[in-house]
Amino acid sequence: MADSKIQDLLNKPRIDLNEYEISVLEEHEFTSGPLSILQTAVRSHNQVLISCRNNRKLLARVKAFDRHCNMVLENVKEMWTETPRVSGGKKGRPVNKDRFISKMFLRGDSVILVLLS
Repeated sequence: MADSKIQDLLNKPRIDLNEYEISVLEEHEFTSGPLSILQTAVRSHNQVLISCRNNRKLLARVKAFDRHCNMVLENVKEMWTETPRVSGGKKGRPVNKDRFISKMFLRGDSVILVLLS
């Protein structure tokens, strides 16, 4: 019964849905769609590994998120690799770097991949 109602909502154009129907549809998407990984991370307080567009990785706990993958993160360890220049313009050895950030807002358009650890 509930599955057929969800299917009806999924087949309807979003513009034709009322506020209640949109909330039911979003709840379904958050519990069974790709965003369910973030929902699980929020509920279980597990860490996630987030790969970002700037070639950095974030290991953090998700406090909140929305459908655009905007996230509020806590206890964030940001990790990246830098390649220093040595004299003569040559590239030096790559160096792994990291830093700790206690609270962070991450804009969803910079998220490439989310892994639940």
